[in-house]
Amino acid sequence: MHELTLATSLVELASSHAAQHGTRRIIRITIRLGALCGIARSLYFCFKPAARGTLCEDADLRIIEVPLRVHCDACQQIKAPRALYNFRCPDCGHPAPKVITGREMELVSIELSDTDDARGVNSALPAAEEISAREIMETAE
Repeated sequence: MHELTLATSLVELASSHAAQHGTRRIIRITIRLGALCGIARSLYFCFKPAARGTLCEDADLRIIEVPLRVHCDACQQIKAPRALYNFRCPDCGHPAPKVITGREMELVSIELSDTDDARGVNSALPAAEEISAREIMETAE
């Protein structure tokens, strides 16, 4: 299951970021995930087991889904196809295989807490890096 590997890598990245800032716990991790990835549900499901026993144990995983957008060469515009795996322009019907958005996986932010208590002082720190799904998989190996 690749989603468990991705969730584990996400937990490791967030925990490393928290350790660099000397915080005690992670409140929330926010990621942007392209619609074509097709793993939002299973990644969310795998996050809790991957976070068990780490600074992320009680953290909330927030997934912002990025819609599919393709470029139509015939219309010279960026369009949203009518269906997820329909790579045709919704207006003219021409093939539009160039994906503009919908494949990304980006760590957007990590919300940290200076106390062990969930009601403690929170500081939202932007993630230091943008990470593609491929880079997370390479990190996990």
